[in-house]
Amino acid sequence: MRLERLNYDKIKIFLTFDDLSERGITKEEMWQDIPKVHQLFRDMMLEASDELGFEADGPIAIEVFSLPAQGMVVIVTKSKKDDDIDEEFDDGFIEMQVTLDESEEIIYEFQSIEDVISLSPRLIGFGVPTGSLLHFENHYFLTFEEKDLFGVDMDAFIALLSEYGNPSTITIYRLVEYAKEIIECNAIEKIYQTFYK
Repeated sequence: MRLERLNYDKIKIFLTFDDLSERGITKEEMWQDIPKVHQLFRDMMLEASDELGFEADGPIAIEVFSLPAQGMVVIVTKSKKDDDIDEEFDDGFIEMQVTLDESEEIIYEFQSIEDVISLSPRLIGFGVPTGSLLHFENHYFLTFEEKDLFGVDMDAFIALLSEYGNPSTITIYRLVEYAKEIIECNAIEKIYQTFYK
């Protein structure tokens, strides 16, 4: 579990599927209103309090984005305090508004372009010439659409990407809006042809 403060009233939590399986939660169960998912949210809020000083007191909005084969991004936003709500409920009460979304993209973040270049022949050998390359906040991002990876062993593919980069906690919407697109499609093939042929 990785936590990051986005601003004074908003945090981002990245959960890998290993984090979920350690707690006995499947990806499908994350969308259900069951006790172990409630416990996971309590654990996340305790860790956010300890690590970031983020106190979830009062109404909060939770957005959950599922990233295929990577994990989940959870955005927690504190709402403005409403005095009527504070008087109406106990101090331990947290009102949550939950939004769920599932991404069709696999997004990996790399520290340098050299990491992406080194990865390209391995992905070509693996049968993956696709992807888009973007640059945002001094990092490089490779995005792959799930439909372009039909027949690919996803566990091995993710393991290979993880040797060179990290799963991104930045959503595709933010990248589309703010990132500079370097190679729109077949990025791996184009990088491989440029540096290895």
